[in-house]
Amino acid sequence: MKALGLDLGRERTGVAVSDPTGTLVRPLPVIRRIDAAEGAAALDAVIAHEAPEIIVIGEPLLMSGERGEQAHHSSSFAGRLRARVDARVVLTDERLSTAEAERLRREGGATADLDSVAACVILESWLRSHGTAS
Repeated sequence: MKALGLDLGRERTGVAVSDPTGTLVRPLPVIRRIDAAEGAAALDAVIAHEAPEIIVIGEPLLMSGERGEQAHHSSSFAGRLRARVDARVVLTDERLSTAEAERLRREGGATADLDSVAACVILESWLRSHGTAS
């Protein structure tokens, strides 16, 4: 199953996509201001080009597991996205994804934007937990 992952931010949103089998994940360019018209258009273009079956959006829960302001923003964004795309849209816990992305960049020498590496972490984690990735 081909999937798109988003590390949602108000200014910058990291984007990642899997291969059609849901096994390999790669970063895509960051989308700026995804809540603005130009950012929404950029996301729509990525969705049209990549044709994912599912879109996985990171939900930044607090370390306590509670939903703070950012998690509510992710949930609201997911609801708006569901209304305009054919793909299934899901939220997934993204706690510590940026720290993991920083570690991957530091240890692996990744050159992709940190936000998109975090989107890869979010997407890979969701795919693993749903039996899609190895």
